[in-house]
Amino acid sequence: MIRPALSLLAALVALACAHPAAFAADASTSAASADANLEAKPDLRARYTKYEYRIPMRDGARLFTVVYVPKDASKTYPFLVNRTPYSSGVQAEGELHYGEDWFPAQIGPSKAFEDAGYIFVKQDVRGRYMSEGKWVEMTPHLNPQRAAGEGQESQDMYDTMEWLLKHVPNNNGKAGIYGISYPGFYTSASIIDSHPSIKAASPQAPVTDLYMGDDSYHGGAFMLAANFGFYASFTEQQNPTPLPKTWGQFDYGAANAYDFFLDKLTMSNILATLTPQQRALLAPTIEHDTYDEFWKIRAIAPHLKGVKAAVLSVGGWFDAEDPQGPFTTYDAIKRYNKGNFNGLAIGPWVHGGWARYDGKKLGDVSFDSATGEYFRSHIQFPFFEEHLKGVKPADKLAEVTVFETGSNVWRQYGAWPPVQAKARTLYFGANGALSWQQPGAGAGTGTGTGTSTADYDEYVSDPRKPVPFVAYPTTDVPQEYMVSDQRFAATRPDVLVYQTPVLDEDVTIAGPVNPKLFVSTTGTDADWVVKLIDVYPQEYPAHDKAGDGGAGGEHRANDVATPASTMAGYQMLVRGNPMRGKFRHGFDKPEPFAPGKVEQVDYYLGQVNHTFRRGHRIMVQVQSSWFPLVDLNPQTFVHIPSARPEDFKAATQRVYHAAATPSGLQVLVLPSH
Repeated sequence: MIRPALSLLAALVALACAHPAAFAADASTSAASADANLEAKPDLRARYTKYEYRIPMRDGARLFTVVYVPKDASKTYPFLVNRTPYSSGVQAEGELHYGEDWFPAQIGPSKAFEDAGYIFVKQDVRGRYMSEGKWVEMTPHLNPQRAAGEGQESQDMYDTMEWLLKHVPNNNGKAGIYGISYPGFYTSASIIDSHPSIKAASPQAPVTDLYMGDDSYHGGAFMLAANFGFYASFTEQQNPTPLPKTWGQFDYGAANAYDFFLDKLTMSNILATLTPQQRALLAPTIEHDTYDEFWKIRAIAPHLKGVKAAVLSVGGWFDAEDPQGPFTTYDAIKRYNKGNFNGLAIGPWVHGGWARYDGKKLGDVSFDSATGEYFRSHIQFPFFEEHLKGVKPADKLAEVTVFETGSNVWRQYGAWPPVQAKARTLYFGANGALSWQQPGAGAGTGTGTGTSTADYDEYVSDPRKPVPFVAYPTTDVPQEYMVSDQRFAATRPDVLVYQTPVLDEDVTIAGPVNPKLFVSTTGTDADWVVKLIDVYPQEYPAHDKAGDGGAGGEHRANDVATPASTMAGYQMLVRGNPMRGKFRHGFDKPEPFAPGKVEQVDYYLGQVNHTFRRGHRIMVQVQSSWFPLVDLNPQTFVHIPSARPEDFKAATQRVYHAAATPSGLQVLVLPSH
């Protein structure tokens, strides 16, 4: 979660939880804004004039809007708009400031925009900070029960553009809009049946459907740690007001959130640690634990029609908050709109990392180049320059530009997933095997980490002793968990491990990963957490290029060396996600398991573009808890938000790998490059 303002810089850097807030001050302004003050950027003050307006909407509500206009009036400029619930004010000296004398350190997505000349617009969305009206989380595009003061984002954007075009001189009649995380949602929502002046839009890590793989739920399981941390700080407010001046952080009273949440155990006990104001937004997201109307009316993708702008959806492979939004948005724009450019750019980034980091590494994993700088210079800036100013890029932007981790190269495709990728299945087998060959009858004796037979592996899952998601104490969601070493989990008796032999050639997986499991439980409900892992050689570096630091046995990024010994045998998480078993037949209709009955559980793990290098192994881990990243499943069929301590019971879980029950991972594999 991101909390705008402790020194916003500290908040952004520490920002590791998850939610539409990811960038509380919104990553689009970059971490540099954290130290903004009156002296921060004299060149900006010399080149731009700041204005503050209250722009009237069609229902009479006035939205507070900050406009930075180039002082050079000899030419015209396009608008570049950012709409945010995190304040259009300036974070400086540890507090939030409004007023025309306050300038941020940066006013555009990158310095290139400031140098090229744009009319920058930042707006407090309806009902937040200095804007009037009533704020609604994930504003429903169609809401038959819309209350007085509530709005529709596409209408608010339309009315904003009508006013700006008439009242801000030296504009060229064109506008772009962009935003990261929650502002990414507002970007998407603002271009439905869009104003004709909007020629370019870039929803970046856009919150698209909170239940379906973005901040709130993954596979029907609640993302506990991230949402708790976010909603403890992001609360409703009386408006218009410049408050809060700062965002506080929840005091866990412990060094490890694992201990804090496990001690509370039930969701009612967890919620009781918050104030009524903190619970106001969090409690409904917990109570609505199925995909009901509460979530459906907030999903923006089905409404992304009438989009007249070129669109560039952006995301990160290692975004812990909104990993699914860019793909869902890209697919919806493609499905419902024809004729305009619809692009997708995905890099090896954390939430919003492309806006503020060089992108050379994450944790111990190196990407061998400044991927963030590449995106800002070669993708984002040329996209807006072309569609808002008519500047033809040196190289035509492909529909899909993605960074391939593992091999550490950029790839361009005509669609996502790449049409070249072919469907294959990695099957679980006896003795912890993982292979492309479907198991046959009587395939031998399995091992895994738990107890095995020829047909299945089993383990005992105890919700009072859950598997942690990182190997160290933390009270937030560290961004590096998305690539973190999984060796700590592989040794637990409640985690099954399957892996291939050492690869004799590269294997590149590009597209969705879908576990296909045959399972049983002695309980009446269970979570199934599947993790796809890249196992590094025991002697590292052992391959010829990517990640190789050359002489000295180190690989380097950001001027920080990771010793080769750290990476020897490293089990890099490539993608992981839970599936709450009660939703195996639909997220709107939970059903219990019959104890001991073998059932098929298929689900969507997420998107990847990763090369498993020769000399590495492919590993899959299976477990039934991932705590406190994911809330605890009591393993009894109950309404989890109302579960009591006595509902939490240990259960024996089985994963089958016989001829008739071939568990595995369905993936898309690219031919060798």
